[in-house]
Amino acid sequence: MYSESDIDGAVEAGALSPEAAASFRAHVAAVRTAPAVDEESFRLLTGFNDIFVSIAAVLMLVAMGWLGNSVRLFAPEHGPSPLIGFAIAGTAWGLAEYFTRTRRMALPSILLLLAFAGGLFGGFGALFAWMLDATDTEFGDGRVVAVTLAIAAALTAGGVWLHWRRFRVPITVAAGAATVAGLSLSLLVAAAPSLSKHLLPLLLVAGIGVFALAMWWDMGDRTRTTRRSDVAFWLHLLAAPMLVHPIFAMMGMLQGTAAPAQATIVILLYVALGIVALAIDRRALMVSALVYVLYALSSLIESSGAVDLSFGLTALIIGSALLLLSAFWTAARRFVVGYLPGDVAARLPVVDRVALA
Repeated sequence: MYSESDIDGAVEAGALSPEAAASFRAHVAAVRTAPAVDEESFRLLTGFNDIFVSIAAVLMLVAMGWLGNSVRLFAPEHGPSPLIGFAIAGTAWGLAEYFTRTRRMALPSILLLLAFAGGLFGGFGALFAWMLDATDTEFGDGRVVAVTLAIAAALTAGGVWLHWRRFRVPITVAAGAATVAGLSLSLLVAAAPSLSKHLLPLLLVAGIGVFALAMWWDMGDRTRTTRRSDVAFWLHLLAAPMLVHPIFAMMGMLQGTAAPAQATIVILLYVALGIVALAIDRRALMVSALVYVLYALSSLIESSGAVDLSFGLTALIIGSALLLLSAFWTAARRFVVGYLPGDVAARLPVVDRVALA
């Protein structure tokens, strides 16, 4: 399987002419009866060898973390060894030199990037926790914890930036954005510990920032033929739960059965999210909110008296609606974008790239 960025890379390398690439994309769009721009494609597997290599890489990373834990820098009661994280991060970088930089394997590259970022954060976090314990600092203090996490997140963000400069894995930007969001929240809590009681609104603000960053990457590739589109995909996937979860959690959707009025508002919000998803041609918002709308609609059906059928009817209604929307996604997008101001529509992904070509 080849992604849009692979085809674009082949054009840059001279393996394909721009005309041949455009012709190929037009053929695929005609076969699928949908413009390629609306497929929201991204490369996850290049073949079963990706799965094979991923399993082997996970085993290698687990082994290195286990061996790192055997080299104790301090007594076990002081917490896990920082070498666990650093061993995993170093191994992930070394494996990426071949499987990412040379072989360009999709799934292993994603796993190795996540292992690298997680290893760095865990290693620095464990190291600083031990340093604080060694100086008899009260680690239970909220401000100290926030500062420690902020420093670890800042160093991790630097490592992720170096990884991006070296390997250019599309998910790297999303990993860096998540790290920066965590860094920002930690610094805010460190500066004002009382903000720890308002993490949901802060997470929502961070989600808006990540969403804006995703749209910036998207607007730079309206026909979705370059790596920018792949980067934007992962950013939208990160932004979606950061936006959706705080909104519905602040509405009390996690506190028992939803009241009819509350459930109705949730369903209306889901419709609004669907319109936004159609306009920007990204389905992540709808997927992230799916659990909440299923819960809300099920509560509405239960309140009407059909308790035994609530889940089945809910799944039938939502499933049918989503399948119908998927079948007519392009037509629905054309309808929604047609009602937007011209300058706004001109910044969104094109509705029909084949016609544009």
